[in-house]
Amino acid sequence: MFGIYLLIVIVICQRVIEVIIANKNAVWIKERGGYEVGREHYKYLVLLHTMFFLSLLVEVTVHPPKFVAWSIVPFFIFLIAQFGRVWALSSLGEFWNTRIMVLPGAKVIAKGPYQYIRHPNFVIVFTEIAVFPLIFQAYWTAVVFTIVNALVLSVRIRTEEKALKEATDYEEVFEKRGRFIPSYEK
Repeated sequence: MFGIYLLIVIVICQRVIEVIIANKNAVWIKERGGYEVGREHYKYLVLLHTMFFLSLLVEVTVHPPKFVAWSIVPFFIFLIAQFGRVWALSSLGEFWNTRIMVLPGAKVIAKGPYQYIRHPNFVIVFTEIAVFPLIFQAYWTAVVFTIVNALVLSVRIRTEEKALKEATDYEEVFEKRGRFIPSYEK
């Protein structure tokens, strides 16, 4: 069980570090005249992720997982998602954030995975929430939070796209790119 808790704690620590980076990036954007959009729903995003990890910890404690060979599949999908996460975050650099931060007049980033789809980070987060619990046979956490995450992301994506269309060249750059499925039209 120690290894299971350790892996979950490592991922929680990763998320905490990302929030610290996001806060630093938010300051950078605000210093350049940027602002936050969708603040009213951000608390639900934080609540979702907090409850996800609490649910996962409770489920693995109540129903300790056993090693099953197929658990390697969600583990490898999760590892691949981590590489995608780093690629997406590093591609956005100081523009990456857990909040919706807008810098009017900025050129949107269309490199890295963003050259293929509009929202690679959301695809990655969706994948992580769906597969991470499956590594530990935490089926309830996987199903419930995948559904709740999809609902929260549907609000967030609409809010983010509307704000970016109003303040940046988002629509011009991404009009022919799929939201979640790669599009090769340029």
